[in-house]
Amino acid sequence: MTALDRFLLFVALPAVVLASLVEALVLSRRQGYDWKAAGVSLTDLVLRVATQLLLPLSIATPLIAWAYQHRLADIALDGWAAFVLLFIGQEFCYYGFHRAAHRVRWFWCNHAVHHSPNELNLSAAYRIGFLGRATGSSVFYVPLVWLGFPPRVVFAMLSLNLLYQFWIHATWIPRLGWLEGWVNTPSAHRVHHAANLDYLDANYGGVLLVFDRLFGTYKPERDELPCRYGLVTPLVSYNPLTVEFHQWLLLARDLSKARRLRTVLGLLFRPPGWNPHGRGTTTEELRAAARRGDAGARPSPPAATAAAG
Repeated sequence: MTALDRFLLFVALPAVVLASLVEALVLSRRQGYDWKAAGVSLTDLVLRVATQLLLPLSIATPLIAWAYQHRLADIALDGWAAFVLLFIGQEFCYYGFHRAAHRVRWFWCNHAVHHSPNELNLSAAYRIGFLGRATGSSVFYVPLVWLGFPPRVVFAMLSLNLLYQFWIHATWIPRLGWLEGWVNTPSAHRVHHAANLDYLDANYGGVLLVFDRLFGTYKPERDELPCRYGLVTPLVSYNPLTVEFHQWLLLARDLSKARRLRTVLGLLFRPPGWNPHGRGTTTEELRAAARRGDAGARPSPPAATAAAG
């Protein structure tokens, strides 16, 4: 265990949980607070830490090892230029992962856990889903390893990126002026967590929103459109197992009905809500239906519950 690992486990995580508890106590006095949802988030955190300690490898580990064995160079963090390159590269890779986590159903099955709370607060920040490594999501950081950054350095930077994102789950922090649209702020992240049709699939950046601007996925928070949090089809269960496995069970059910390889691949790798039999509930299809004023044209329940949140 590295010094950073010890810091994250024994300092950062307790501090994060304590801060979320302080917020919970304040919010419970001011406006009410969903303590059961916070309990689910804490359970997810414990499961995830236990899984990472007992099963430290990802299914992408062989590819990461291959990339480092065939790396183009050896890049040491011995100056500001190398650090900036790693930071920007990691931001780009995180953007790719995060966008895929919303647009590829295989990755969404775990990422949906993070979007399942129907209230956004600091406890939601550490409800991430404990099966992330099983999905192979670390494959998105292989390019940095192939360039020559040691894997431990790449994933240390990722850990710091995720730690930064803790505070942006607060709904009581206002917009931050000129930072909006360039840095990931609570306002930008509220939009990311919103299930409103106009807000779906936006603001994927980790620390920066530069790549959202470059690739057209940045959306600002609007005063006239309050955010509704949670999934498009809300998940109301407080059972941690339901929260963790809900999307996986839906995927398994859909796969059990598939009779063609094209359908199997579509269910695994096309956007959440894709339906091989007709109109589904992908973001694009929902927006097209809204433009037609087709409010009653809802798809079958399996497709509806798979839609992105």
